[in-house]
This record gives sequence, structure tokens and C-alpha cells, in this order.
Amino acid sequence: MAKSIKIKPAAMQVATPVFDMPVIEKIAAEPIAMAETVSPAAPTPETAAIPADATTRTQMETKMEKITQTTEELVSFSQANVEAMVKSSQIWAAGVQDIGKTFAATAQAQMDATMATLKAFTGLKSFKDAIELQTTLARSSVEAAVAETGKLTDASMKLAEQTFAPITARVNVAMEKFGKAA
Repeated sequence: MAKSIKIKPAAMQVATPVFDMPVIEKIAAEPIAMAETVSPAAPTPETAAIPADATTRTQMETKMEKITQTTEELVSFSQANVEAMVKSSQIWAAGVQDIGKTFAATAQAQMDATMATLKAFTGLKSFKDAIELQTTLARSSVEAAVAETGKLTDASMKLAEQTFAPITARVNVAMEKFGKAA
């Protein structure tokens, strides 16, 4: 029930509620009625043309199978790419280790030759013998450096070929597989 509002002079006016509080509390306490079922949305022009029959279901299942198969192929292809990268890395690491060992062995042999020459210098009796020994040491050092550089270059080129072989194989597979699709 509503209370009647009496107009008072402006100086004495106090806001009075339009509704009784029990009415507001009663409205707030009542449950809000909700629809029991949700009605389907009205068909749009795009969905109205799609028949809901077994053919459509079969087509959808076929498409889903194709999507699943394509996804599995992509995962398998990616996994093979990762395996190729791992294999390539292993080949490279082993090759670098071998080249390092070869380089260390060459440096050790050169150091041994230099020490032997220095020992030989202590037993020399003439300046001419010292010049000949130094010339021999220099010549053998240059020849060894050229020979070892050739060996290391060949080993490095072979390592590069071996390292990139797994990756090159995957690129060829990709060209065959995706070249057909394009």
C-alpha cells in the first residue's frame, strides 16, 4: 500500500518513501520465474539449407576423419623433422670431437718435433749447422701444416655433408609430400 504524500512548505519538506518497505521486501523475496526450456534459435538462411539427414552426418564424419588423418600426418612429419635435427646434431658433435682430436694430435706432433729440434740445437758445434737445422725445422713445419690443413679441410667438408644429410633427406620428403598438394 502506498502512503499519501502531503506537501509541506519548502523549508520543512523531508523526503518520504513512495512505497512501504514491506512491499519492496515482498517483491525482492519472490523468486524470479525462469523459462523451463530453452527454445532453439530460429534457423538462419545458412543453416536452413542444411538437411539433417544421414548423408550430412556421413559427410561430416568423412571430413572429420580426413582432418584427423591430416593432423596425424603433420604430427608424424614434424616428429621425423625433429628426429632428423637430433641425428644431424649428433653427427656434428661427433665430427667436431674427431676433428678436435686430430687437431690436438697434430699440435702434439708439432710440439714434439720442435722440442727435438731444440735438443739438437744444444749439441751443435757451428753456426752453419744451426742454420741448416733451423731451415729443416721450418721446411718440415710448413709441409706438415699444409698437409694437416688439407686433411682438416677434407674432414670438415665431409662432416658438413654428413651433418646436412638427414636434413636434406627431410627437405626432399617435404618437397615430395607438399609438392603434390600444391
